[in-house]
Amino acid sequence: MGGLQKKKYERGSATNYITRNKARKKLQLSLPDFRRLCILKGIYPHEPKHKKKVNKGSTAARTFYLLKDIRFLLHEPIVGKFRDYKVFVRKLKRAYGKTEWSAVERLKENKPTYKLDHIIKERYPSFIDALRDIDDALCMCFLFSTFARTGKCHVQTIQLCRRLTVEWMNYVIASRGLRKVFISIKGIYYQAEAMGQLITWLVPYQFSHDHPTDVDYRVMATFTEMYTTLLGFVNFRLYHSLNLLYPPKLDSKSEVELKEEDEEDYAMNSESYLEKLSALSASLARVVSSAEEEEAELDQFPAEGEDMEKMETMEKEQKLIEAQKKLFQGLKFFLNREVPRESLAFVIRCFGGEVSWDRSVCIGSTYEVTDETITHQIVDRPSIDKQYINRYYIQPQWVYDCVNAKILLPVEDYFLGVTLPPHLSPFVEEKDGDYVPPEKLKIMALQRGEKPAEEQEDEEEEEDGEDEDEEEEEDDDNEEEDDDEEEQAEEKNLKKMEKQKAQGKSLQVKVTPGKMKVEDKARLDQEEKAEEKRLAIMMMKKKEKYLYDKIMFGKKRKVREANKLAAKRKAHDDAEKSKKKKTRK
Repeated sequence: MGGLQKKKYERGSATNYITRNKARKKLQLSLPDFRRLCILKGIYPHEPKHKKKVNKGSTAARTFYLLKDIRFLLHEPIVGKFRDYKVFVRKLKRAYGKTEWSAVERLKENKPTYKLDHIIKERYPSFIDALRDIDDALCMCFLFSTFARTGKCHVQTIQLCRRLTVEWMNYVIASRGLRKVFISIKGIYYQAEAMGQLITWLVPYQFSHDHPTDVDYRVMATFTEMYTTLLGFVNFRLYHSLNLLYPPKLDSKSEVELKEEDEEDYAMNSESYLEKLSALSASLARVVSSAEEEEAELDQFPAEGEDMEKMETMEKEQKLIEAQKKLFQGLKFFLNREVPRESLAFVIRCFGGEVSWDRSVCIGSTYEVTDETITHQIVDRPSIDKQYINRYYIQPQWVYDCVNAKILLPVEDYFLGVTLPPHLSPFVEEKDGDYVPPEKLKIMALQRGEKPAEEQEDEEEEEDGEDEDEEEEEDDDNEEEDDDEEEQAEEKNLKKMEKQKAQGKSLQVKVTPGKMKVEDKARLDQEEKAEEKRLAIMMMKKKEKYLYDKIMFGKKRKVREANKLAAKRKAHDDAEKSKKKKTRK
């Protein structure tokens, strides 16, 4: 039959994709601008299923984008702004070349700018969507806020990131939303709850660091540009949900308390105000300055399909969270200059505690070290010269461990110079059969209200246990000897009976009362259940049997790993005990 000949690569998957160079030419953008646009709009390259077909028979390495995505970018207003900026740079170079300084000033005043508000609204239609995606924004902003003011990124970006992160921390303090803290090698992980969403972010340590050469800071800066806009929107909405002023302002009472004599010499008004906010030691001003209203307890009714048991468990969890929010309420902390001030102040204030530090460390201290109402002083050195009787001197880890345990832990394990217990991750949740460290078991016992035995008692028990073991060994030896004697006596009796049989003599017959054998019901039930399980496995189909074997293999592997970890821990504990014994001798 006649007809038009079908040409190759003009239909199907070949028409759905476009190469990066073609897309760039279609949008009339340079490669850096194209990359920025794709990051801001959330458009990423795609790997075609049939790469050779899409590449028109070629096997060369190329980056492909979906054609519909590139068509979507054609109507983006920012593309026009990028072109305007190109023209602006060209005009500015010409004005500099001709030394027309009035033209340079005029051009700088009319520098083209753009906003990302419409992109944020487009990418996050609802506020909850923005909250769910705020984790990366917080991590990036906290990272940029720690950068030194070098040429790697703009100073304005660093200052903006610092302001937004301080606002976020103040919101978490005001809402008492912090739930978990973990100190790792990378930095400090925090988890907070905002409007029912759990948000986890990482804060790097305040150390000076060299910028790595293999990192493209332009790409990171583009992401940060979008994230700062997103975080600004989120902060605004969250502050208004708590009836707080935005941009945040200090409470009038707190502002008077923080007023210092030499404040004018310290910094400019704007800088000192930001420093006071970043100190995290004062409460924020509200839209309506009124006393805290007592929240009326609402009657809760189970929804359709919910049981009363679920309601009770939810109420219990809510009570635990409310108790955790007031963990440090009524406690006054003083931070020594060597401890991480911002992190500790943030955590303590999130749980209702009061915190202060030496005036020479940072602006915003509320009371001196000589204050007699201080309950805990956080120190990170082996010893301290002047000590007060009416307060505890503890290491910083106590604060973080208390937050994760949701109770105030005993301070004896965190005194100065004491070897600290392991810092357990709150993000690990052990299931049935998993290895649980002894420290976790101790914390769980404290949460239940039980008092775990002290170390001295443990040592005494160990010594008593050793004596008991020796006595038991002696008893076992005696019992074994008695058993051997009984066996020998029975053997002699049997031999006598055999000799009498051989000689044809009549044996002495004795009737002895029988002993009733008591059956263990629990053991019988276990045997019966085991037999039923074995029969059920036998009756399984081949497919089901294969799946069951895989499940059991996974469970056994878990048990093996848990046993291995338990054995390692036991060996470590034994080694530590032997070291202690040697030091005592």
